[in-house]
Amino acid sequence: MPFANLKVPAGLLSAEEKQRLVTGVTELYVETFGERARPNTMVLVEEVTDGGWGVAGQVLTRAMLQQPGPSGG
Repeated sequence: MPFANLKVPAGLLSAEEKQRLVTGVTELYVETFGERARPNTMVLVEEVTDGGWGVAGQVLTRAMLQQPGPSGG
């Protein structure tokens, strides 16, 4: 069974955005493994508590992740 576990900051995504992620990841698995993968593909969108993760030794918060990048985006 194809399985994807997507970890996202709690409260960051709307229900519609989560649905787009689930649909998109499922489609990627179907493109890779064929239509037979669709009924068995599980996508878990797991919300992580604010400040509950880090990168490169630094704890990340939702506010930090929402700041515009260097290109202003």
